[in-house]
Amino acid sequence: MTGAGGWEYSPDGLRLVNDATPNTGYTNAQIDDYQHLNRRRFPWRPPLRLILRARFSHPSIDETGDPTTALSGTAGFGFWNDPFGMAGPRTPALPQSVWFFYTAPPSNLKLEVDTPGWGWKAATVNARRRQFAALAPTIPLAVPLMNVPWLYRRLWPVGQRAIGVSERTVPVSMTDWHIYAIDWRTDGVTFGVDGQPLLATPYAPVGPLGLVIWLDNQYMQVTPWGQFGWGTVAKPAAQWMDVDWIVVEPGRSPGLLAR
Repeated sequence: MTGAGGWEYSPDGLRLVNDATPNTGYTNAQIDDYQHLNRRRFPWRPPLRLILRARFSHPSIDETGDPTTALSGTAGFGFWNDPFGMAGPRTPALPQSVWFFYTAPPSNLKLEVDTPGWGWKAATVNARRRQFAALAPTIPLAVPLMNVPWLYRRLWPVGQRAIGVSERTVPVSMTDWHIYAIDWRTDGVTFGVDGQPLLATPYAPVGPLGLVIWLDNQYMQVTPWGQFGWGTVAKPAAQWMDVDWIVVEPGRSPGLLAR
């Protein structure tokens, strides 16, 4: 836990809390299983299935359109490789993630052509694909071209596929209880909510990855047209995430509708 972040038990399960805090420092309430591990020793590889029941104190920016009443910072649950060394001293790495991920403005992670750069999403990133390695030398030339709208619409889907990005906005209220599921296989990933399929993608990270559940006050900006930034936002009042239960089932899952 960092800054004004903490956790407590409530009648509804485990509650991750960010108390009211200014934007002068980083606040994070997090549970993970990879603290101080070398990335090669992260615990999880496909095939496996993650299921959990969760809700949040505030609605998403998708629901309200108003940053003053929506959940702020970032939040979510799933698997990643901690590419920036936020949980222990590690060298930077190309990102891999498969998770339900939330972020609110001023964040702008515009990595998928047809979804906004913020909101409550099911998402994958797999920048260790060979396609990204092949395209990497062209990045200095490509970034200025992404500022031309018609070139962006034509060229960025190639980059999106190369870094294994797939996203879908989650069409449910974050403040209500929902059952979220991730089927992570070697040949793809399927996300579901309340037993209904949401997103199926072939962009499956190889792993190994670590399990993470978190709620914080940071924002990030990464766009194809060269916008990069990081910082923290204020939380005028406490915000939280309740996790009622969680199950990780190693082995090939029978499908999202089987539970």
